This record gives sequence, structure tokens and C-alpha cells, in this order.
Amino acid sequence: MNAQERPPAVIVGVDGSTAAHAALVWATEAAARRGEQLRIVHGLGTPMAMGTFSDSKAGRDRTGEALRDAGHTLLTQSADHARGARPGLDVATVLAPEDAPGALLDEAGHGDVIVVGSRGLGAVRAIMLGSVSVRTSSHAPCPVVVVPEADDRDRHRGRVVVGVDGSDSSHRALRFALNHALATDSEVVVVNSWEVPLPADEASLAADEQSLHEEVFDRQSEEVVAGVLAEVIDDRTENLEISAVRMQADPVEALLKAGEDADLIVVGSRGRGGVRGLVMGSTSQGVLHQAHGPVAVLPPHSDETG
Repeated sequence: MNAQERPPAVIVGVDGSTAAHAALVWATEAAARRGEQLRIVHGLGTPMAMGTFSDSKAGRDRTGEALRDAGHTLLTQSADHARGARPGLDVATVLAPEDAPGALLDEAGHGDVIVVGSRGLGAVRAIMLGSVSVRTSSHAPCPVVVVPEADDRDRHRGRVVVGVDGSDSSHRALRFALNHALATDSEVVVVNSWEVPLPADEASLAADEQSLHEEVFDRQSEEVVAGVLAEVIDDRTENLEISAVRMQADPVEALLKAGEDADLIVVGSRGRGGVRGLVMGSTSQGVLHQAHGPVAVLPPHSDETG
């Protein structure tokens, strides 16, 4: 059964790392709360791995068999963990020959959610963004949740934070945030921020003129939030508890501050296809690099269904 023939699922990639285990824990809880299947995926990346070990056919066969056995064991252990944490959860496992990003993308369809772990995201390693996270978030047909390795929080806070700026990507982000909040019995905090551009000669700007500039941007921010909410809220989500945080700040800073105690921060992405698909936009990249909790990224071609 392919992704288009089955009901929506939460798809998580595992590779035996602590980061992937954190992703598995988050995905298990999300699937249970959403009432969806949990699909646990392990990508072998067989051609690359086999070439590393041996050039002979016999060597490649032995290596391939060992990798498959290890993959099956990992998937079995992961499924046992999920069922133990959430008895009755519908769990499926997938062992794929592709590398991790390819395996996840092949499994995903519109309406699904992909969950991956990230490894640190500091300085030099931030370029890789766990490798899987960047590539998947840029190309996936559905939302991608990146769970940090250090996410050891064990309680449900019931709070989803989402950034909006009036763009199509922020509409997708808000729709996903609302639907996720509905499924997880959470409140939604809508964040919009702005930075007032200053003239070349900042000292010459009178206090009352600066105040006027700030008032204009504040009013525009209020209009943006009200407009996006009016367009996205529907009969299903109109009774959710929704609040707005508007502030004069860098958008990454604003989202991180509002999301300090959230279960999930949701951001849109303006990432492009092809080689430039790795560029997801400064806000989504910045939040992914610095957030201490899970972050959901809505790729440009993702389905809005949460």
C-alpha cells in the first residue's frame, strides 16, 4: 500500500542514534494523540555502505545481509518501544534500500507528518543540520518535525506556537498548528514580529517620529494576525484557545522566546526546489538551529492538512 492509498500516518526515521530515539518518542506520542498509524522507517543506504566495506560480490552480499539484519533488529526494537509506550497503537515498519532522506520521502504523502532527529545544530555541525533534516524539510510533500537530541521533556504542555507574516507559507504553518492543536488538546499562540527600519542618521530621528514609526508597524502587525486567522480558522478549529503575541523583534528571536515552554514551534518555509532546495529561509533555518524543543517546518509544496 503506497502513501496515496492508506490513511494519514506519522512517519519517523530511526538509525540507532539518541537523536533518532528522541524523534521516535515524539512521533509515538503524536501518532497516538492524532489517532494515526506510526510508520517507523530505516534507510539502509546500501550501495554506499557496501562499497565502503568490500569490492567483491561475496563481500557485498555479506555486508548487505548484515545491514539488513541490523536494520530489522532496529525496527523491531523501535516498534516494541512504541507499542510499550502506547499500547494499541497501530505500528508499521519499513526497511528501505535508500538512504534515510530518500526512504522517508518515498514513504510520505500528503496528509502525513515526517519526524526526524537532529544532532546538535551547533556551529560547524549546523551546516549539516543532521543532514536528514535539511534535505527532508526542503523536499517533503508534508510537514516535517525536527526533534532535538536533548529534548528530554516528559510532559505535555498543551501549547503550540506558530509564526505568521501574511505569506502563503505562514498560512500553511497556521493551518497545521491549528489542526495539530485540535488533535493534541492544545492552545495555539500566534506570533508576529517586526523590525522598524532606521534612517542612516539614527541620531536625527526625533522621539515622536520614532514612536510614530513603531505605531504604524504595530498596527500593521495587528492587521496581519487578524487577517491570517480570519482566512485559516474554520468550523473545526474556531473553538480552540488562540492567543497572539506581537512584538518588535527579529522573527527568530520572537518565535524562540514565545516557544520556550511549547510542545511545538511551527514555521513555514519558502525553500526552493533542486539544488536551492536546501535553502529553507532564514527564519525556519534560524529556529531549527536554536530551538530547544521540536520544530515543525511546512515545506513549500506540503499539503496543508495537519
